[in-house]
Amino acid sequence: MHIAVGPDGDFQANNKLFDNLITGDETWVHLNTPETKRDSMTWKHPSSPVTKVQRSAAKVLATVFWDAKGVTLDILPQGQCINAARYCSTLDRLKETIRRKRPGLLRRGVVLQHDNATPHSANLTQQWLQRYGWEILPHPAHSPDLAPSDFHLFGPLKCHLGGMAFEAEDDLISELRNWFDNLDVDFFRVGINSLLSR
Repeated sequence: MHIAVGPDGDFQANNKLFDNLITGDETWVHLNTPETKRDSMTWKHPSSPVTKVQRSAAKVLATVFWDAKGVTLDILPQGQCINAARYCSTLDRLKETIRRKRPGLLRRGVVLQHDNATPHSANLTQQWLQRYGWEILPHPAHSPDLAPSDFHLFGPLKCHLGGMAFEAEDDLISELRNWFDNLDVDFFRVGINSLLSR
């Protein structure tokens, strides 16, 4: 993969970056998500008491991989933490999903963009990536502005869930899958292409 800075300071990348890029990240999603402050604004007298809606303690960890064509895998482990072994098994499932949903991508070479979380940078994970020849798009530490999931995907997801409450994890997971399935392919293309302006 080649990324270069052009004479005008803009990034230029060969098509492999966008054709072969898979990005992924994790986010906690609560069964009860309050509305955003903007959505819940109402006119009140200054002396009126402020009511706060608390997030529920029940939550799932959504691990989402996606590319310019849509979500390629979403894994929603319940009550589990992500460590290097778990992340490698997630990558195994991602590889199989890519084989089914993106024919030819494994042969052309996957470019993976993920942050520097410990499970992502662990030796076990690095060995997995080397074994399958996946390239890594460098990601500076503590830079959520460079992670498309953070700046493009998870914000709209949490806005969509604002004000919703679910009785069971399965109901929340069903809503997440439905939301991802109903996104237009242009949404994903714009998110991936916006890496150039970051």
